[in-house]
Amino acid sequence: MNTPPRVVTVGETFSATLSLVAESIKSFATLVNDLNPLHHDDAYAAQSRFGGLIASGTQPTAHFMALLATHFSTYAQPLGLEFDIKLKKAAHSGDTLTMTWRVVGAFWKASLNGDLTQLEGSVVNQRSETVVIGKSTILVMPKPAAQEGDA
Repeated sequence: MNTPPRVVTVGETFSATLSLVAESIKSFATLVNDLNPLHHDDAYAAQSRFGGLIASGTQPTAHFMALLATHFSTYAQPLGLEFDIKLKKAAHSGDTLTMTWRVVGAFWKASLNGDLTQLEGSVVNQRSETVVIGKSTILVMPKPAAQEGDA
């Protein structure tokens, strides 16, 4: 039998938004060396099936994955272990994406000094279309007590 979690709460849900503008799409794609013209060339993208610039798949997924660390690091020490990400729809320039994760399971793992935590999440655009879905397993450890003299 698994030991109940000590750090996270099953059912805990958290969200963040990401606004995609043309300049951020182009700069992010350049940063990750994704040279697909759908992310850089307005004229090319306008003639595509998408009708305009779309974000590299790495852009919404990177923000989606980073949300786990951003959220849990406010009160614990998170460590990503596993991600299963599916891209469902293109993210377009001008979209506002809402990224949401929910803790669906967790148990204390003494040998790792933390909760092994399973999450499910999604990224939805302003038209309520699902752009990304994902599952993750992370380790969430308690923050160490502050040492005397630490600022």
